[in-house]
Amino acid sequence: MSETHRAPLSVHRLLPSLLGDRATLRLGDASLDSVIRWCMSGASAADADRPARVAGTWSEDATEPKSSFPSDYPCAPVLGSEARAALGDGLAASGDLVPVDTGDPEDTGDGAYSLLLVTRVVDCLDVRRSSKPKRSTGEITRAVFLPEALPTAAAAFRVPEAPGAVYWNGWAADLLTARLGDDLESRLCWSEDPARTPHPDPWGF
Repeated sequence: MSETHRAPLSVHRLLPSLLGDRATLRLGDASLDSVIRWCMSGASAADADRPARVAGTWSEDATEPKSSFPSDYPCAPVLGSEARAALGDGLAASGDLVPVDTGDPEDTGDGAYSLLLVTRVVDCLDVRRSSKPKRSTGEITRAVFLPEALPTAAAAFRVPEAPGAVYWNGWAADLLTARLGDDLESRLCWSEDPARTPHPDPWGF
């Protein structure tokens, strides 16, 4: 039998791109705090602790086109219908979709936005080769992953060492980039391909 070849695995951080011309979304303080608390409580957090709904406001003029990936919070990706459609079953393997109340009547029905509450927490980080989490934020500047442990069926996941950061598998990042174009920035955190250089500060602004 011939060996099956696959594309090299990769892991990314996603955020709205500065190159795009789309409105972004800011979560309210109470909503963001609830997501952060739940993320930091660990993978065994009780269902009762999960945010059931969050609220936010658009940061730009209401006449601006709205991004389908409008949130830059590391722990709280927000997805419009276009982004959700691109990812398909990979979302269900990642976590739960929580309704987002933007205060805009246009953002209902097919135009609704959802927070992806990433419940998939996987022990797939090579801690010996990765940098230690920052004391101030818990973010990992240089992450190295164990390919055999990556949850490749999931679009997104978290790791126990940095529970407040959502990582995206390469296939999901590629699908969203193809669909959203300049509205999305994809920062490489790690790749099996040694020719690819990770972003020097994937969680920075």
